Amino acid sequence: MKQLVFFLIGIFYCLQLNAQITNDKIIQLSGVVVNEDAYELPYTNVYNVSLKKGVISDGYGFFSIVCQPSDTLMFSRKGYKSSFFRVPDTLVDNRYSIIHMLSRDTLTIPDIRVYPWPNKEAFAQHFVNMSPYQDDIRRAQRELSGESLAFVAARLDADASLAYGALNKQQNTKLYTTGQLPQNNLLNPYAWSKLVQEWKAGNLNRQ
Repeated sequence: MKQLVFFLIGIFYCLQLNAQITNDKIIQLSGVVVNEDAYELPYTNVYNVSLKKGVISDGYGFFSIVCQPSDTLMFSRKGYKSSFFRVPDTLVDNRYSIIHMLSRDTLTIPDIRVYPWPNKEAFAQHFVNMSPYQDDIRRAQRELSGESLAFVAARLDADASLAYGALNKQQNTKLYTTGQLPQNNLLNPYAWSKLVQEWKAGNLNRQ
């Protein structure tokens, strides 16, 4: 009778020891975190909720963490929904690899326009004094007009490129008039015709 009791106690002890060894089994869990398009997600938080420890995936989305069977892992990253993964308790090897996918967490909000007025009174004053025809296109056309460009060009200092252009123009003029009299606009009928047209239009008076 005593031998049977000791035999049953031994069996119970072995079962308890085996259960303890199974519960204390260490698993090296490795894997890659990807999104819905199968692209790697770098720097994703992988947190072991059971052991209160975690790691961060590298620049290629790869991670490796120590865990035990039945542990719960939480994957979280900014812009994506957090998800959980439960380590299987039926693993035989002490190494396990997974590919975990995260879904995008997008939130659509209405458009926000930031105005340069600090309060409603400043906006009302600007609205009353505004010119409705001074839009971006008209301002660009005015700034790129011939008069504006000529006005800016007249106030620019001469640089090397302008000096080279003037010298090159003089050389080309000499080559063009080689063997004949230099060009004189006083005898150019086209220039006189243009002068008369400008005078009739009144452009000379405005200048």
